[in-house]
Amino acid sequence: MARDRKPSRSRRPSRSRQLSGSRRARFALLSVATLTIGSTALVEVPVSAAAKPKGHDVSSHQKNVNWSKAKSKGAKFVYVKATESHTYRNPYYGQQYHGARNAGLVRGAYHFALPHKSSGRTQAAYFVRNGGGWRADGWTLPPALDIEYNPYGKKKCYGLSKAKMVGWIKSFSNEVKRQTGRRPVIYTTTHWWKNCTGNSSAFASNHALWLARYSSSAGALPASWRTWTFWQYDNGGSLPGDQNLFNGSMSRLKKFAKG
Repeated sequence: MARDRKPSRSRRPSRSRQLSGSRRARFALLSVATLTIGSTALVEVPVSAAAKPKGHDVSSHQKNVNWSKAKSKGAKFVYVKATESHTYRNPYYGQQYHGARNAGLVRGAYHFALPHKSSGRTQAAYFVRNGGGWRADGWTLPPALDIEYNPYGKKKCYGLSKAKMVGWIKSFSNEVKRQTGRRPVIYTTTHWWKNCTGNSSAFASNHALWLARYSSSAGALPASWRTWTFWQYDNGGSLPGDQNLFNGSMSRLKKFAKG
């Protein structure tokens, strides 16, 4: 996702989901093949998805967003980073989340997971307390969990076994569902999902998929998901932050938001 500043003592930058700017450099360190992302940024919306509602995701890296300008460039929805781990809150969250709604965008909040820092339940509770809520108003997307390769260390699956990673995600999901009434959307890459969960099929039946793949097509999906709900197809473009599409019409997007 769009990068943030690191929330703890270190000055090293953190990201919200994939990258922004130097994000592509970080992906290169993980190897291009690893993330199944194309070697060059896409300039246009993929032809196969050009008619779908266009959106984006932002974090503190984007600071105060000009929402009227984003809307004029075609933005229909946005996900805003709220939290990371159990200690960090996006300082621009209010301007971004409420500003998007005031401009007429459907918006939602996401949490960047650091599963080695605390339990899924702990991070979910922190997320909901700090912006990760939901209500059935047709303008609020369900909370989203951003789970991907560790940007801070060599243990790319955070030192968790595949079984423990699946358990962590279940714990996060159950707490979000308990507090908000919705299961979180899961943001990930197919490669991460295979490597770090063993390609678990435990979530596809009741969790919407937000797939990250920088290419002209979404490509192969993680186990048991038959389709993507959101697709992050590039980390830069006409909208602030990462570029995304919703897999349906605008009326379907509003219906998905309402639950």
